[in-house]
Amino acid sequence: MKRGILDGKVIIVTGGSGLLGAAFINDIVDEGGIAINADVNGGNGEFIYTDITKNESIDELLKVVVEKYGKIDGIVNNAYPRTKDWGTTFEDISFESWRNNFDFQLNSYFYFTQKVLKYMNKSEIKGSIVNIASIYGVVGNDFSLYENLEMNPPAAYSAIKGGLINLSRYLASLYGKNGIRVNCVSPGGIFDHQPKEFVKRYEDKVPMKRMGAPIDIAPLTSFLLSEKSAYLTGQNICIDGGWTAI
Repeated sequence: MKRGILDGKVIIVTGGSGLLGAAFINDIVDEGGIAINADVNGGNGEFIYTDITKNESIDELLKVVVEKYGKIDGIVNNAYPRTKDWGTTFEDISFESWRNNFDFQLNSYFYFTQKVLKYMNKSEIKGSIVNIASIYGVVGNDFSLYENLEMNPPAAYSAIKGGLINLSRYLASLYGKNGIRVNCVSPGGIFDHQPKEFVKRYEDKVPMKRMGAPIDIAPLTSFLLSEKSAYLTGQNICIDGGWTAI
């Protein structure tokens, strides 16, 4: 029987029931891994209810996984919790909302990663961490895509994703000597039934002339979790149909 590149590896995916998360879970399983779906909504993989905005929920998740499997080989920071006013025009964003979204996302990633790293650092099995960022953490927004549409790219999104990319470089530099790898995947626009005019504008600009799909992103994430990428760390890989090339 052919062995997958993640054969026997225990991987936690936060937000594993979402659009990208479900694709990550499926690809990990296809590659022989044990996929733990840490989400507030049920879904595929081995589902464990987890609210990453609550530290005690993260603590319980890690306790359950370690008690059952005795190891954590990798994590994918993918969950995307946000406030109800997400996407408010910049001038109208309240400071409380701005701070809450950083707490929900970047600060939750920090806490989860810190707890996992403490375990990986003590374990003989050195793991891989993959942070899901975005091209909008690398380049500025093209606001012409959104003109006259009821869509507004959130300012906090760009700030959080940019911060996550450089936090990943920091962690890769710090933990490389311990055999722990940290990388980012930055998807371009993923088709999710957006307005037709937005899709047309996006496809007219991107070199490959189509929006991305979850299946475009998942195999790269599995590769970064595997030993096939054993000498790859501290990188942010844009998988965007060429968007950031122009």
